[in-house]
Amino acid sequence: MRPRSLNLLFFTSIAIIGALNWIIRRDFSQPNLEFLPEMVRSVPYDSFSPNPNFPDGKTLQQPVPGTIPRGFLPLHYEATPQDARRAGEELHNPYSMEDTEALQRGELVYRNFCLPCHGPAGRGDGPVILRGYPAPPPLISNRAIGMKDGQIFHIITYGQRNMSPHATQISREDRWKVILHIRTLQLPRLSAQSSGPN
Repeated sequence: MRPRSLNLLFFTSIAIIGALNWIIRRDFSQPNLEFLPEMVRSVPYDSFSPNPNFPDGKTLQQPVPGTIPRGFLPLHYEATPQDARRAGEELHNPYSMEDTEALQRGELVYRNFCLPCHGPAGRGDGPVILRGYPAPPPLISNRAIGMKDGQIFHIITYGQRNMSPHATQISREDRWKVILHIRTLQLPRLSAQSSGPN
C-alpha cells in the first residue's frame, strides 16, 4: 500500500471512532455499570459500622482479657528499688559476652542512648553534664559492677532518680545487649581489682 492510501485509512478510522464516541457518549446522570460490586461495597464490616453479630452491636471489640499485643511482653515489676533488686535475682541476660553481634549492637545502642549522660567510658561525664545536667553515677563504680544484669535491665526499663525510663526507646533485646557493653566498660576495673594486693 502506498503512503497516501495508509494516511487516508488512518484518518478515516479516527473519524469513525470520533463519531461513534460522540453518538454513544455517556449519560452522567446514570451510574456506571458494576461488574465487580465487591470492589465498591466492602464484604466485611467496617471498623466503626454497626454489627448485629455482637451483643453490643459494635464491630470494634475489646481484646480478650489477658491478651498480649505482639512485641509487648509484660514485665511484672514496679518502678521501685525493691523490684529492681527482685529483677536482679529473677531476670538473666539471654546474651553472652561471646556473642560478638550482640556486643556490637550493644555498643551502638550505648552510643546512641547512654553516652550523652554516662560518657564514652561510663564515668558519668557525658556531654550533657557539661551543660549543667546532674551527673549520673559512674557505670564503672563498685556499686554498678556489683549489680546483676536483671537489676540494670530494670533500671534501663523503668528509670531511676534523674534517669528517665527507656523502655519505649530501646527494645527489650537491645536493653540486654547494652548491658553487655556496660560489662565491657567495667572489665578494666574488674581486672585491676583482681590483680591488686590481697
